[in-house]
Amino acid sequence: MPLRCQQSPVLAGSAVLAALGALLLYLGEPSGYGKYLGSPTPGAPRLPARAAWFLQELPSFAVPAGILVGQPRALFGPPETVLLGLFCVHYFHRTFVYAFLTRGKPFPVGLLFRGFVFCMANGLLQAYYLCYCAEYPAEWYTDIRFSLGVLLFILGMGINIHSDYILHHLRKPGEITYKIPQGGLFTYVSGANFLGEIIEWIGFALACWSLPALAFAFFSLCFLGLRAFHHHRFYLKIFEDYPKSRKALIPFIF
Repeated sequence: MPLRCQQSPVLAGSAVLAALGALLLYLGEPSGYGKYLGSPTPGAPRLPARAAWFLQELPSFAVPAGILVGQPRALFGPPETVLLGLFCVHYFHRTFVYAFLTRGKPFPVGLLFRGFVFCMANGLLQAYYLCYCAEYPAEWYTDIRFSLGVLLFILGMGINIHSDYILHHLRKPGEITYKIPQGGLFTYVSGANFLGEIIEWIGFALACWSLPALAFAFFSLCFLGLRAFHHHRFYLKIFEDYPKSRKALIPFIF
């Protein structure tokens, strides 16, 4: 018997996502990893950054991919399977490529657990809606919302990957001093990698035209935008020669 859509958990999950984003903006502090990792608590367990990122991001890929594989429809059939496929492509890269290239600091297990739960819940929300609730018309592939949304998703993912490549090669293995990112959109903003991912999820929300995707785009804007703001302030503080024309997140504006 096929699973039927239940709107209540979809609405509740979307509301929680949006509320979490708003709460982050209200608190005004970035998540405590990377540059913002505080002094280690004695005895607090930590994992190497690569293992931590892999474990944290894995459910965002595995949960939707598992649901997608279980669908009786072809991957390149209905729009909902294509859209969920795009979601899986992003998190395949985050899980199996980015996680093994990062050189970050050891990750607190408590923070990892919270990230793991979030990724699992969001992956389930997006997959559940697209596979069991979404109903797109036959002409959705030619709708401007789908076309523009997919274009923005691909553009944003390209910016995100290219910016991560620049950051990865900013320091040689073993170096611990901070350097100013140069090239690509880093010419204009301090958070080029964050801007790319925000564009991705705005495009995804436009292509899906759904409440869960919109809520996730809003959360991403709050979470990553806040991080870009604090990165920009950090760079201005430690580099006297930091480009004064460079903005935090939006070229020439903010």
